[in-house]
Amino acid sequence: MEILVILVPLALMLGGAGLVAFLWSLRSGQYDDLDGAAWRAIADDEPPPQEAPAKR
Repeated sequence: MEILVILVPLALMLGGAGLVAFLWSLRSGQYDDLDGAAWRAIADDEPPPQEAPAKR
């Protein structure tokens, strides 16, 4: 039971740190453009490779 003296405050601190990190990410605009990130992930930015002309 003595371990609860350590584990309960530790769990509360970790939960609070997670909440602070979430609120920071919310305020810094991490979730503003969700669709843009999805389209950038599947966008084809590289031009297609060009074939070398055949030598005769």
